[in-house]
Amino acid sequence: MAREMLAGYGLSIDVERDLGSYSVAVQQIVAIARAVHLSGKVLILDEPTASLDAREVALLFDVVRNLRERGLGIVFVSHFLDQVFAISDRITVLRNGRLIATTEAAHLDRVQLINLMLGRELEQATAHGQGGRAAGGEMLRVEGLGRRGKVAPFDMTVRSGEVIGMAGLLGSGRTETAEVLFGATGADSGTVRDEKGRIDLSSPARAISAGFGFAPEDRKTDGIIGDLTLRENIALALQAHRGWARPIPRAEQRRLAEDYVRRLDIRTPGAEKPVGLLSGGNQQKVILARWLAMNPRFLILDEPTRGIDVGAHAEVLRLINEMVASGMSLLVISSELEELVAVSDRVIVVRDRRHVAQLTGHEITTDAIVRAIAAPERDTEAAE
Repeated sequence: MAREMLAGYGLSIDVERDLGSYSVAVQQIVAIARAVHLSGKVLILDEPTASLDAREVALLFDVVRNLRERGLGIVFVSHFLDQVFAISDRITVLRNGRLIATTEAAHLDRVQLINLMLGRELEQATAHGQGGRAAGGEMLRVEGLGRRGKVAPFDMTVRSGEVIGMAGLLGSGRTETAEVLFGATGADSGTVRDEKGRIDLSSPARAISAGFGFAPEDRKTDGIIGDLTLRENIALALQAHRGWARPIPRAEQRRLAEDYVRRLDIRTPGAEKPVGLLSGGNQQKVILARWLAMNPRFLILDEPTRGIDVGAHAEVLRLINEMVASGMSLLVISSELEELVAVSDRVIVVRDRRHVAQLTGHEITTDAIVRAIAAPERDTEAAE
């Protein structure tokens, strides 16, 4: 019975074999077949193509179109805009948990959809704020770095004392780029080199040893360790850099913590306060203090101002400029386009897990960034 049912979806597989041994695309189609077999009238697909390559997406879409022709209602949830337009009759936009709009796909273009998703109209060009900053020489060269299913191979150079902004929709491959660069997700292609040769980024520990730092998007889950004190959190990266066989004396940890509490104006009763009890803005400052204490040459900040108040937001941007002035290089990932315009020397645009555009100097405007995010695939290829 199972074999005949799957044949109706274009699959000819051994139904006695462990499903986990098949590709993600086959697993998705089996899950769809099971849901339909249970007499479902509406099928909800939540990011079904996130781990699929182009061939597997085409296979899945053939199945979806077949189900639509059979009268099944399908809700397709995705951040891949090309796929949304390719498969949808109507498009609904949600933002911050609220329904923003529902419209016929044929009556909506990419720029209009981006406007609805971001909650703003395309604005006139905003002056690039860092045009006068002079970066140093090339510090890192990234060639063909990538991870299948996460981010397509990309090239990138990093110069001393510059901010590289990274823009794209949620799920576009921004965070995946950061994780590959920091060794949190192992690359399966490409190299990273400095003036001494190839750098081993096979793990976060290796990346830290090479002078890399990473402040992740979800600071509560992946950034701070809430049960540890402010002192212990700030010392973590420096301890990893020195090696766990050489414990940092408690007195040195305390001096570090007190120094950064003062320098960054971290609002806390003391260095022994559990970080989980601090406000979001102060937690973010603790994460920045952790990396400042280690003094990396290349620091990746993923959504550094998300969820913090206006005062802390301005303070974080000030700290970014201070770090760059000291010669540190930063990759800043942000959904706040005005923020990227204000701090970036270059902006890389990521879409559908690919690096699709780079803006420099006076090209860096909110308008240009949104248009690069929204550009159809053929326009990007022509520009390249």
